[in-house]
Order: sequence, then C-alpha cells, then structure tokens
Amino acid sequence: MQNQTASLANQMKHRDREMVPRFLVIAMFSLMAASVALVGYARLTDMELTGVAPDSPVINERLITLAGARSEGFAVLTEDGTQIAHSKEAKNGFIDVIAVSIGRERLVNGITTNEPLRLVRRENGHVAVIDPATDWKIELVGYGVDNVAAFARLID
Repeated sequence: MQNQTASLANQMKHRDREMVPRFLVIAMFSLMAASVALVGYARLTDMELTGVAPDSPVINERLITLAGARSEGFAVLTEDGTQIAHSKEAKNGFIDVIAVSIGRERLVNGITTNEPLRLVRRENGHVAVIDPATDWKIELVGYGVDNVAAFARLID
C-alpha cells in the first residue's frame, strides 16, 4: 500500500510539471511585464488617449433620476417624478447595470444624494448617460442594440 501511494505521488508530481510548461509561464509573465511597461510609458509621456469616443455636441437632453434597488428594479423618473421606464420591463435590464454603476461611483465619491442624471443624444447619434455629481459618463456604444435602445427611446 505504501509503495502504491509513493508511486501515485510521483506520478502526480510529474504530471503537475507537465500541465503548464515552463516556457508558457515565462511567456505569460513576459507579456504581462511588457503590457505594464507600455502603459507606464504612455502615462509618463502623456500620450494622447486612443480608443476613446470622440466628444460630439449634444443635440437633445433629458434629466432623469434612477430610483429603486437591484432586487426590485430601478424606475426611470423625469424631473416632475413621472415614471417613463422600469428596469424590470421587457428589454430594459441594462438600466439596472447603469444604475448600479452610478451607485458605485457615487459611493466611491461619498455622494449620498440621488441627483438627476443627464441623458443626452449627441450629434453623431450616440447616447450617453452623464452624472454631473461625479463627472462620470458612459457613452452607450457597443453594448448591443437592446441595451442602447433601453436609454435611447427615453430621449426620443
């Protein structure tokens, strides 16, 4: 029995070494170090940001407030308190995602009030949600047709 256990231990030791080859581990850490070095160089030399949505003039705007909780969903309210959408309605689940993101950003910045958000349509056709309380904004590009439409139809 003891020989069998020792034999299994040797097999496992040998097998574990072969599961991730050493050159692959070295390559992975080299890639990680190169990425950190490139980002560090870009930040230290103040390189212009790329891959950022261009700022386009606002052609339509609406102030909205998101009220609710993750468990029951979030209502989208106009300035006068009229509900124009709810995250539990069909194809509005993305409202939950944005509400939670805004809540987190406000928590990090120590903001406890539920100030209105700016929902804007830009000249280039993009829709954005802007939180004036934290200067946080999200350009709704690349989140899928239904997700963008959850906010786009609120401004049209």
